[in-house]
Amino acid sequence: MMNLSSLLRSSLLLKAKPFVRTIAQAGQPLNHQSGASPYKYVALLPEETSNEFHHINNRNATILFLTDLLRGLAMTLSYVFREPATINYPFEKGPLSPRFRGEHALRRYPSGEERCIACKLCEAICPAQAITIEAEPRPDGSRRTTRYDIDMTKCIYCGFCQEACPVDAIVEGPNFEYSTETHEELLYNKEKLLENGDRWEVEIAKNIQADYLYR
Repeated sequence: MMNLSSLLRSSLLLKAKPFVRTIAQAGQPLNHQSGASPYKYVALLPEETSNEFHHINNRNATILFLTDLLRGLAMTLSYVFREPATINYPFEKGPLSPRFRGEHALRRYPSGEERCIACKLCEAICPAQAITIEAEPRPDGSRRTTRYDIDMTKCIYCGFCQEACPVDAIVEGPNFEYSTETHEELLYNKEKLLENGDRWEVEIAKNIQADYLYR
């Protein structure tokens, strides 16, 4: 039995031997003893498949990158021939709304008399408590302020003081270029506020006139 099984195993190996192919022989046709086989066996190696997919991915990524790059360059070039959206500040300045809230000012009547009647409505309505007013009666019976201070570092530019004033005395003017180097320079007194009003009176009156229908 031992010899018979060994002989059978040897004969099977001999018959199967022509079909055992190496990687180097994968692309060559199989030749039988009776003649050449009409079929060609090709081995697909995992390495070659992965390399092919890697090449496809690289090509697609390159195409997408170049497409996005060219699209961005085209948009950039389109803006070269458009009107610029920026200005050359401070040599050029854009328009301001009549409701712009800038630096505070106290106004006068055309006669030169102060408008403020010391009603203290602006001081009462200020949510930041930035306004301090002291007043006294005049010999003619009218009330005028002896002190009108605004702490500009507390002000939140809500515009309540301007809306509450019955005589349009305290306003927020069009000036926004008043940066300082010290904190004390932003503590405005009555003289400073009246000076601002005299400087910007023409533009302040124009803005109030343009907005009076909505007040």
